[in-house]
Amino acid sequence: MVVSPPRPPPPPPAQWVVAAAGRGSGGAGMWRRLRALRDCGRRWQHRPAIQVTNEPILEFKPGSPERAALQKALADLKGKTEDIPCVIGGEEVWTPTVRYQLSPFNHAHKVAKYCYASKAKTVIQAEIDAAAELIDFFRFNAKYALELEQSQPLSVDISTNSMVYRGLEGFVAAVSPFNFTAIGGNLAGAPALMGNVVLWKPSDTALLSSYAVYKILLEAGLPPNVVQFVPSDGPEFGDTVTSSEHFCGLNFTGSVPTFRRLWKQVSENLERYRNFPRLAGECGGKNFHVLHRSADVGSAVNGTLRSAFEFGGQKCSACSRLYAPASLWPHIKEKLLEEHGKIKVGDPTQDFGTFFSAVIDDKSFARIKGWLQHARSSPNLTVLAGGGCDDSVGYFVEPCIVESRDPRDPIMREEIFGPILTVFVYPEDRYREVLELIDSSTPYGLTGAIFAQEKAAIEESLRLLRHAAGNFYINDKSTGSVVAQQPFGGSRISGTNDKPGGPHYLLRWTSPQAIKETHVPLGDWRYAYMQ
Repeated sequence: MVVSPPRPPPPPPAQWVVAAAGRGSGGAGMWRRLRALRDCGRRWQHRPAIQVTNEPILEFKPGSPERAALQKALADLKGKTEDIPCVIGGEEVWTPTVRYQLSPFNHAHKVAKYCYASKAKTVIQAEIDAAAELIDFFRFNAKYALELEQSQPLSVDISTNSMVYRGLEGFVAAVSPFNFTAIGGNLAGAPALMGNVVLWKPSDTALLSSYAVYKILLEAGLPPNVVQFVPSDGPEFGDTVTSSEHFCGLNFTGSVPTFRRLWKQVSENLERYRNFPRLAGECGGKNFHVLHRSADVGSAVNGTLRSAFEFGGQKCSACSRLYAPASLWPHIKEKLLEEHGKIKVGDPTQDFGTFFSAVIDDKSFARIKGWLQHARSSPNLTVLAGGGCDDSVGYFVEPCIVESRDPRDPIMREEIFGPILTVFVYPEDRYREVLELIDSSTPYGLTGAIFAQEKAAIEESLRLLRHAAGNFYINDKSTGSVVAQQPFGGSRISGTNDKPGGPHYLLRWTSPQAIKETHVPLGDWRYAYMQ
């Protein structure tokens, strides 16, 4: 983080997040330094702007120090089981309900032992995708918070006007997914930055990484009473937090049915709350790549393979449906199958040439296996490559490419969240019709991409797909948004599109108060025109 010359610090809520941009003991050191600067008593409103850049992404090339460090860390963790308690107000709490997080590529290895919080222990006491992105969230959220504090209303000669950005009155429930460590840290961290108490329910299949983030925040100076770390049963957590009069917000990433259930519970309990709760959610997508006849085939194929199969297709932004013009399909198909044959699936700790590992758990494996059975049995579908499954050691699924003759087959409309790419080949003279089909055939609106060299084709896609994707990419894959560069989110049933990673997201977690101070006494209750 690059900081301008010494100046007074931001208001207290931003301090620990600025500190979290550091690493190790340096984070806590930065927090102490900011407190010292605060005590200088200078006017922070007049400080120069903070300059912030994205964290460089390490490449882990052979012979690099980061690769050696990673290999050592993996060796140290091999066979180890981490104990993870609930943490309420800084106190570690164990309940009788003990669970284990299993390694997805070796489910004989219990990577973490944890316990579920009960109803009496929650409300009452109320690198691309991990390190670099989480650091970016903390850095830029702190910057945006400071800029928000500097955003003040106009004052006039007889009165001074100001805006105070308060935390919400109550607590925020943060529900995080397994697939992005950075998202979990941000779901809890952003509301806490703005002065809110947070109850963080991490995913059962990401306990170890979420707990590591939580401990880093404490090390950086986060007071222990701000974020409560509460692994728990999903329905019980939802029932408990939404029934409390102090519930004031939900920051959620997960499935559409779960978000709808929580939203319904909130609506049913509206009369018991002190405020109208803030609800923010991101719920996945059925993301598309569409190729125009002018597309660069090599770039489009490489981008599609990376988007569809990276992380086993377990990204909410992963490409799941590909629309290819008939004139280019032979070339696209040949290139897809050629490159598909080079993809390695396996244990990533044993071979760094592995492109993706196992899917997350037995439920995901069974769901994806069901879609593969559908692809093999449907008369509208043809499996072009891959699709093998094996859960004897880990939950492994081969990347699968399917061709569909029906653009409205369920496999083209419903979210899979796994390594399955379905292709629909369209007559190239029906480009406009296929854009309209993309827009109307699914209820999602998260990410999408157009590959084309003709400007007119790009402009037409921007117009007709205006509401089909909250993040739209031109000649690039549908995944890989970067904090502060492409704030992320979608609408329709993909979520509330609050754009984490952008400057407006933090407003969701504040309750602004406008203050007017008048300097000239009022001498008469009557207006001048009444004289």
